[in-house]
Amino acid sequence: MAVDSGDPTQSSLTSSSTITASSTAVSPDTGITTTSLSSGAATTTSATPTTANAAPTSTTAPPSDGKALAIELLALIVVQNERGAGYDRDLFAHWEDLDRDGCDTRQEVLARDSLTPVQIDPYRCRVVEGDWFSAYDGQSTSLPSDIDIDHVVALKEAWDSGAWEWSSTTRMLYANDLTDRRTLIAVSDNSNQSKSDKDPSNWMPPLRSDWCRYLGDWVSIKVRWNLSMDQSEFGRIRNLLDDECAGLRVVVPSPPPASTSGAGGGASGGGGGAVTSTSVGADSGSGGDVYYANCTAARAAGAAPIYVGDPGYRRALDRDGDGIACEG
Repeated sequence: MAVDSGDPTQSSLTSSSTITASSTAVSPDTGITTTSLSSGAATTTSATPTTANAAPTSTTAPPSDGKALAIELLALIVVQNERGAGYDRDLFAHWEDLDRDGCDTRQEVLARDSLTPVQIDPYRCRVVEGDWFSAYDGQSTSLPSDIDIDHVVALKEAWDSGAWEWSSTTRMLYANDLTDRRTLIAVSDNSNQSKSDKDPSNWMPPLRSDWCRYLGDWVSIKVRWNLSMDQSEFGRIRNLLDDECAGLRVVVPSPPPASTSGAGGGASGGGGGAVTSTSVGADSGSGGDVYYANCTAARAAGAAPIYVGDPGYRRALDRDGDGIACEG
């Protein structure tokens, strides 16, 4: 029986498509390598690609139905040793407000993944209550403090697998990606801390019934962002896709975002249907068109501290809500 991991893009699906890489091109504007995928008759595909990755891969789904066997996507991933040096979490500007609606990425995902409409503090755009089910371990909670937003492929894992070559903008886009809901997921803080930055060769969700979905998401993210795998990671995933997750089909990844325009989901859209109980309008304290990704950038530009109404002010930088951003 074919296994289905879910459909983040609401695509229809069949079980017959076979995916092969047909061509690659590099955009002169973004530097992102594009791999076109096509569907056809079943073929034997090499399980160990030989070309190294340098930038996120954007993929084009087969025209027939947009779904593929996860093990066929796995065959597109480069297998090589990880970099293993130079990582710093601050290299990935995370929990940003890329769509500038006043809500940072954590709040967007909390709203999106709640099973019921969330309650939001409208001034600071903070989710104060909702209902979450943690797919990793089956835990339920109504307290956002019990929920972590997990990068399914952790930031360090991404760095070691190719993100060390990316620009700071691309790393920010990855860390705040709401355009494919598989990248980020709301889970219990205990399960996220247990997972840390491990890959599937070292950690799998405690809830075994979640394994196939988790593997499908992991493979899809790595293909979408052109991230490599090491041999133990690749081998464990391949073995599971050949065994208990045989026949797993996933939505073929769409191109990753190339700029901050449209990269956010909105508190009422969340990149996948979040519903809020409080309308959150535009950030009325925003300081015009000047934009600092984080306080480090504001300080580097000599702009900190930033007061309400000053160029570059936004609520996401004003963590204590006192009208002064980046004062620490």
